[in-house]
Amino acid sequence: MTSRSSSVLAFGLLGALLVPSLLAQKPERRDVPTAAPAGPAKAGLTAEETRAGWKMLFDGKSLNGWRGYKKTDSTGTRWSVQDGVLTLAKNDGKDTHGSRDLISTETFDHFELAWEWRIALGGNSGMKYFVLEDMDSAIGHEYQMIDDERHPDAKVGPKRQTSALYDVLAASNRPLKPAGEWNLSRVSVRGMTVEHWLNGTKVLSYELGSPALKTAIAESKFKDVARFGTLQKGHILVQDHGDEVWYRSIKIRPLAAGTH
Repeated sequence: MTSRSSSVLAFGLLGALLVPSLLAQKPERRDVPTAAPAGPAKAGLTAEETRAGWKMLFDGKSLNGWRGYKKTDSTGTRWSVQDGVLTLAKNDGKDTHGSRDLISTETFDHFELAWEWRIALGGNSGMKYFVLEDMDSAIGHEYQMIDDERHPDAKVGPKRQTSALYDVLAASNRPLKPAGEWNLSRVSVRGMTVEHWLNGTKVLSYELGSPALKTAIAESKFKDVARFGTLQKGHILVQDHGDEVWYRSIKIRPLAAGTH
């Protein structure tokens, strides 16, 4: 065999080995960004997002479209807007159980929700969906956001760590950026399928009303909430857990029932 033939054969074998590996590294969905920008976020929606039906849930300027839980406006909450970011100052680190949380004025059942966030060292917060104002506490499905390394609640286990369905289902294979850095999260509800995404990677998927979800709920703090784990048209909520947190680029795309 000539030297040139050997080289061609070697490159062919190398390509055969590398191509499957490279294909396996492709993200599950091309329309899901892989990370939040480190600098200031771009205001508003792109033309493509607008055509796809996305709308801003937080306008980057005010609390328009938001109000307190069981309130007519944001009076009594600690939230403020600074440089296009929805933020909280450090307080006592305790859950306010809805009393100082913000909820969207609109309600949603089938949707895609995306936002960028960062948490302070040792901090804790959450983005909830399916929130109804039927209880003293603001109960909904919570996408957990927490300093996994430092906050004691995260030490309880994976079901209370970032991107989990809080206290119910753990996320896996999480490309999490540490406290103090921006992360990009997404929740989608399509039919009865709910997905949690983190920095472009799907980290959790579950079926509403399924036996597996019912079993997990029965082992959680929500076991006595009859509606938990079912499809509901509810508010989106940002949680005041008494810790410093920053949110930006909160946007939502309502979907028609049965969208897959």
